[in-house]
Amino acid sequence: METRRRTKWMLVVLAALCIQSVLAQIRYSIPEEMRKGSVIGNIAADLGLDAKRLRLGRARIVKGDSLQYAELNADKGLLLVSERIDREELCGDTTPCSFTFEIILDNPMELHHVTVEILDVNDHAPTFQKNEINLDISESATPGARFLLGSAEDLDVGVNTLKNYILTENDNFILKQHTRPDGIKYAEMVLQKPLDRELHPQLSLTLTAVDGGDPPRSGTVNIKVIVLDVNDNAPVFNQSVYRATVVENAQRGTYITTVNASDADSGTNGMINYSFANLKGNVAVLFSIDENTGVISLKGDLDYEKVKKYEISIEAKDQGGLGDSSKVIVEVLDVNDNAPTINIMSFSSPIAEDAPIGTSVAILNVKDSDSDENGNVDLKVDQNAVFKLKSSLRGYYTLVTDAPLDRERVPEYNITITARDSGSPPLSSQTTLSLKVSDVNDNSPEFSKNTYEAFIVENNLLGVSIFKASAVDKDWNQNARIAYLLDDTAWAGSPVSSYISINAESGVIHAVRSFDYEQMKKIKVCIKAQDGGSPPLSSNMTLDIIIQDQNDNSPQILYPVQTSSSMVAEIVPRSADLGYLVTKVVAVDVDSGQNAWLSYKLQKAADRPLFEVGAQNGEIRTVRQVTDKDAVKQKLTVIVEDNGQPSRSATVTVNVAVADSFPEVLSEFTEFTHEKDYNNNLTFFLLLALIVVSILFIFSVIAIISVKIYRWRQRKLFYKSANNLPVIPYYPTMYSDGTLHHTYNYEMCGTTDSRMTDVKPMRPYSQSTLVSLSRPGTVQRQQKQQAGDADDISPEVSIVALRNW
Repeated sequence: METRRRTKWMLVVLAALCIQSVLAQIRYSIPEEMRKGSVIGNIAADLGLDAKRLRLGRARIVKGDSLQYAELNADKGLLLVSERIDREELCGDTTPCSFTFEIILDNPMELHHVTVEILDVNDHAPTFQKNEINLDISESATPGARFLLGSAEDLDVGVNTLKNYILTENDNFILKQHTRPDGIKYAEMVLQKPLDRELHPQLSLTLTAVDGGDPPRSGTVNIKVIVLDVNDNAPVFNQSVYRATVVENAQRGTYITTVNASDADSGTNGMINYSFANLKGNVAVLFSIDENTGVISLKGDLDYEKVKKYEISIEAKDQGGLGDSSKVIVEVLDVNDNAPTINIMSFSSPIAEDAPIGTSVAILNVKDSDSDENGNVDLKVDQNAVFKLKSSLRGYYTLVTDAPLDRERVPEYNITITARDSGSPPLSSQTTLSLKVSDVNDNSPEFSKNTYEAFIVENNLLGVSIFKASAVDKDWNQNARIAYLLDDTAWAGSPVSSYISINAESGVIHAVRSFDYEQMKKIKVCIKAQDGGSPPLSSNMTLDIIIQDQNDNSPQILYPVQTSSSMVAEIVPRSADLGYLVTKVVAVDVDSGQNAWLSYKLQKAADRPLFEVGAQNGEIRTVRQVTDKDAVKQKLTVIVEDNGQPSRSATVTVNVAVADSFPEVLSEFTEFTHEKDYNNNLTFFLLLALIVVSILFIFSVIAIISVKIYRWRQRKLFYKSANNLPVIPYYPTMYSDGTLHHTYNYEMCGTTDSRMTDVKPMRPYSQSTLVSLSRPGTVQRQQKQQAGDADDISPEVSIVALRNW
């Protein structure tokens, strides 16, 4: 026991020295028949690991054999017996007997190879194949004749196997023990004293087989000897060893070989019977022998992977009980009847898409029970350039990445691995690994365009939806969750957030104020889409919000100007031709588009209207010749209407005087003025007249006194003023030539001896002239008080300007 313990510790130390960071080998030795839960060894201490490393690395046993005899207690770092181990069942007569398995750890990945040797315990006694041996021996048998008794079978090995045989004491026979080349011990009886059938026709003996265990175990068989008449020659085999080969997939009944023995006796004493002797295991089930011919044939199914060679003991006996023994060695030839098996020892899924090239995905173990070329296996991954196989030990492969991964392109890989042997024909097997790729935030949100346009009608309600921003992120889950943000820059001097707001989740943009097209026609904003990754990624797009016009403004009349201080009138001579341009109504609309398209029309006039207005240009022209029945005073109402829906309009009144002479125009115009003043400002003018009369009276008194004192000065001032009086036509500054086509210039002459004035028409100008009564001048005649001297009368100068507006 001390030697065993020392051997065990030496193996443990040797295993510890062989431990490597990635792959270590360790060996234990334990006796068979240990109870379940017994400790095999402290694997953590032997590998130089602590229990924490075993737990964090998820240490586990990778099943290697069909029946697993060991289990791992990761908390204590111990290897325990999980099932009762029977060495004879596990290995038969093979020595040494062991089973292997692998222990794998993750983070980082480690693989350790463990071999457990099973030591034999003397738990089997030697056994004989038969319960009784019958021997027919002739009484004429001479001393020294040998009689085979066969051998006992002991399933134990080493010192516990069969050691010797013991024969009960008798007067005729002694026991001799022999050992075959294969190590099997068999016994035979040697005749020392001739038999006497008449004295002892039958003998009963006991053969005992004893093993070398402590304590030893034994087995017995009864030997019944029947004494026969004389048979003095034993059969003899022509070969001591017969050899034969058979393929493992041979059909039942297949011929193996023929054994042959000869006997010098004749008659019944020379007749030989063949039989198996000392059959081990399932030999009797697999093979059969013809007792008369010695032909050995197959009657069961062979399996090279279980047993590669069979040794069969053959006996040849004559009718007298004499015999000989030989051995047949049958070698089983391997056939490629086992496909390779792929064992997944470790598999990491999912794997991050940013994993570097060369990252380990799985560790694989490949086995083929066949031998030689039939067991030579080649492992390949399918035509996928993303992964490849690396091998550092025979039968072990590591699957690693061979190219960058992209979850957005391929979120999951079905990796097919094929193992193919070199047999003829070759056999193969496949396994598929489903590897998922975990997402990394490596894609920014993307808009379909860089610039978008949205339209909103002015005078909108607060909170109305304008546009919905939509971006797409190719990532997954939180990395693809998009938030929409507004870049709060300034536009038209105000922050963009004072115009619009955006919903961070839906991307819907709302108006926070009512827009006015006439003040602002466009807003440009920047929208950011940001994902929820860490760190977050984002992208921008530009949104142009176009404000659309509404018909919310009426047309504005620019010409003719309507004032309360003066009455505007257009002069049309009675000799005007058809189509004579009287004036032009000019209007604008601050709206745009069709809302600013203006049309002109006259309010319904008389049955035979004299004038019409151009629907598009606003020009007022005559539609017929002027007649004497036409009134001098014509009042036209022009309606200016835009093209909006609904439309808006404005009106303007145009006064037209139809006359050929200036006094007629003047009188009509005065009537217009007086009528309007009378109707609208009667009270005002009465008060104004009273004030004016009072002022004139005061100034008259002052003027009379001043004239007498400065008479000589007044005359000089009068002539100087008369020579410098200008005649100034009035041109409006806002309008170009062509608006009014007929203008007349009048020259007024004043004398010192006449109270009348003379208005003389000169020539018309080629451009429009607006004439008004805006600056009437009156030259007052100053008379002397009491004298009435004509020399004291000041000249009167009157300038009349008629303005056509």
